[in-house]
Amino acid sequence: MSLIFSVKRFFSLLAGILIFSTSFASGHSSEKEEKFNVGEMIMHHVSDAHEWHLWGGHHNSVSVYLPVILIDGGLKTFSSSHFYHGEPAVAVDHKTHEEITYMKGVGPAAGYAMHHEKIYKMQNEELSFEDGHVHGSVKPLDFSITKNVLSLFFGAVLILVILSNVMRFYRKNGSVSPRGLAKYLEVLILMVQDNIAKENIDKHKYKKYVPYLLTIFFFIFINNLLGLVPVIPGGANLTGNISVTLLLAVATLLVTLFSGNRNYWGHIFAMPGVPWPVLIILIPIELVGVFTKPFALMVRLFANMTAGHIIVLALVSIIFINQNATWGGLSVPMALFISTLELLVAFLQAFLFTMLSALFIGAAVEEAHH
Repeated sequence: MSLIFSVKRFFSLLAGILIFSTSFASGHSSEKEEKFNVGEMIMHHVSDAHEWHLWGGHHNSVSVYLPVILIDGGLKTFSSSHFYHGEPAVAVDHKTHEEITYMKGVGPAAGYAMHHEKIYKMQNEELSFEDGHVHGSVKPLDFSITKNVLSLFFGAVLILVILSNVMRFYRKNGSVSPRGLAKYLEVLILMVQDNIAKENIDKHKYKKYVPYLLTIFFFIFINNLLGLVPVIPGGANLTGNISVTLLLAVATLLVTLFSGNRNYWGHIFAMPGVPWPVLIILIPIELVGVFTKPFALMVRLFANMTAGHIIVLALVSIIFINQNATWGGLSVPMALFISTLELLVAFLQAFLFTMLSALFIGAAVEEAHH
């Protein structure tokens, strides 16, 4: 596994060097040519959005515009097309004096503006910027159905359909040789039950937590696979969104805390055989450790899934920076290799998140040894 991450770091460095060198070379081209912005393109694909882009670019793009749901003195709903096809506006940053472009809403979105997929309520019919950030404007409560939200719903429905099919098969046929979807998923279900839950949680208690561990494993695994296609219709970087990984980590934290027995809390607040002056130092350390464990889960999943997308997009961008298809002989095989590697990473990240969750739960329910 360390080899996989070393390879990814190598290709990240190589992609960065190639992009830097080609960007420097393209700087001598005519100023009239519109330069290809690598960073903007990458952030467009890995970030959340209020539209689901299908194909095309600029004025020829085809997108599904998602509903905007705001609470600002009442409930307001309208299509995000009122921003994307709104009125372009330019503001001058008060500190950097750079020009910043944003979109004013039209129709039912009048009075609001969108900048970097964030919706703001305009003051005096404009946005004010300071040091690259919106200044003096408030953000209404945004409950919009964004691309990641829609992808989350799709992933959840997909999991329910797949696992319900497997459940019905076993209810109808009992313990028989699996067929259909059950033939492919049984090995994963048994892996989570026997190799993750049973190995890390007390043998008398592990069955209670198998449903939760199966849920997070298949949720992460399926959405990791869906996230491997962020540049074609149907792709969204859900597990590369830190809000989603935060929610998953908090879920594991809550299950761990509410499962903690007397022995678990005793080793945090009153470790046996430790003098009380030492406890004054150890208790805060142990309490910090309770929260750093799920924090590590959150960052690991977010960073690894996002890094893979960025590397692939950066490698493909080399062709457009140089505006020469010959570079595809270098960048496309490298991007294909990283994409293939990401298939393994998608499984590994789901496995690691589930295994570490089981490990934390197992420590919380472990009985004292005498």
